[in-house]
Amino acid sequence: MAEKKKDFVDEINKALAKSEGFTLKDLLFSYQGTPYPVTVCSAETFQALENLEARRDDLVLVSYPKCGVNWLIQILSDLIFTTTQSKHVSAELPFIECGDPDKYQRMKQIPSPRILATHLNYDCLPKSILKNKAKILVLFRNPKDAAVSFFHFHNSAPSIPSYSSWDEFFSEFMNGKVSWGSYFDHAVTWNKHIEDENIMVIIYEDLKENLTCSVKQIAEFFGFSLTPEQIRSVANRATFQAVKDKAEETHGAVGSILFRKGVVGDWKNLFTEAQNQEMDDKFKVCLGGTKLGA
Repeated sequence: MAEKKKDFVDEINKALAKSEGFTLKDLLFSYQGTPYPVTVCSAETFQALENLEARRDDLVLVSYPKCGVNWLIQILSDLIFTTTQSKHVSAELPFIECGDPDKYQRMKQIPSPRILATHLNYDCLPKSILKNKAKILVLFRNPKDAAVSFFHFHNSAPSIPSYSSWDEFFSEFMNGKVSWGSYFDHAVTWNKHIEDENIMVIIYEDLKENLTCSVKQIAEFFGFSLTPEQIRSVANRATFQAVKDKAEETHGAVGSILFRKGVVGDWKNLFTEAQNQEMDDKFKVCLGGTKLGA
């Protein structure tokens, strides 16, 4: 178990080390029109991703970057442990689109239920996930806080190239020229499917406001049977602060950067009035009048 955790942290450190000396321009490559980081993604891996053999009992977690999916992974891992007493630690990077093309063969060895995380748009998911009707939990976060968190991640993570200013990052974010592309394109593709029976949407701000209630919803959606006491215990261990306190153990040196602040409303420290208005307008155009927009 400790060996697998070490391998996982090694994989994260390897990905970070690959960024050494990169400029922002060199960091991204385009695949089917969307920019991805060359440090963890490749065209070969995307081509091989179609060979991923999803299982019906896979637990699929989706979010745009910096919207809290690493937090969800910790919660789900605890739910699995609480109900099965088996600690699932995989040496693979948890995001299905990240890693080498051979990872999908190795993933066959991971016991069920597997956690499959992704930042991909709905239309880019491997077909087997949809065909097998695996349950998909989609996490959304206020795009303003997501953007600020993304900016700080870029400018705090060792070896990842930094943006010269918040204004530069904001412009790239709004134009979808950051890793994994546009927040709004991502939201629009998933918004079309939020009524699908195997999909549940959860909001980051709700996780922050009432974690116990959210953990209960997540457990019920994925079919975990827990007592109210167990739900409370998982929620207590899964507060953002508790996860952050263990981040170095779970994610190595990058842990404190992945789990930085986790607060709601941090965007107010960076956004200008004009930027605030620009994002409000874009949100209305893309999601106004939809269930997700509400």
